[in-house]
Amino acid sequence: MNQAVATATTTAVAVDAEPYPYILRLQSTVLLVIDMQRDFLETGGFGDALGNDVSLLRATIDPMRAVMAAARAAGMTVIHTREGHRPDLSDLSAAKYRRGNFPTRIGDRGPMGRILVRGEAGHDIIAELAPIPGEPVIDKPGKGAFYATDLEAILSSRGITHLIVCGVTTEVCVHTTVREANDRGFDCLVLSDCTGSYFPELHEAALAMIKAQGGIFGWVAPSSALLEALPAA
Repeated sequence: MNQAVATATTTAVAVDAEPYPYILRLQSTVLLVIDMQRDFLETGGFGDALGNDVSLLRATIDPMRAVMAAARAAGMTVIHTREGHRPDLSDLSAAKYRRGNFPTRIGDRGPMGRILVRGEAGHDIIAELAPIPGEPVIDKPGKGAFYATDLEAILSSRGITHLIVCGVTTEVCVHTTVREANDRGFDCLVLSDCTGSYFPELHEAALAMIKAQGGIFGWVAPSSALLEALPAA
């Protein structure tokens, strides 16, 4: 780490957020990128097979790419997650498998291999936001990034107290992760244009719930607010 970045990591950064400014220090903050996978964002994936408009999620790619570049340049840790299951589906509950009564289910074969199965093409993170060497990738069998994973151990070992959260979908995996993180004592900032849903009304409702009552689960801000704050570090 060069001297400029080393100095920056010890400086408090204030992000213009709702319901009030979000204060962080880079050395104790992680950018957490939730489930930007081909199965959710590309034609032929699970989301598309269920009849969803994947373009609504793909709108997050460009702002997220800018945030990831800025976070890396500032020396911030970036962690990625992927939702999926073991090839034998031994970590897939019967309840999750049958819920929704969809004609296409987890483990079925699709255009990008078996749906939401680890090691298949559809399970992988989209090329535009691919992890770089050294960035942890958390494989999770549930919606939340803390359930049945070693994410909390990784954060604890690095002295992390703050999470900047982006990814998909806002009301499901992002929201579940933020709630889990809140209960574990982490301060979460959710980037409104770096999160997305197949249902815009649920996206807006999820963000409103996070920042309600003085930030009951965390803070919300557009990526531009974070990008403006990072150079000040």
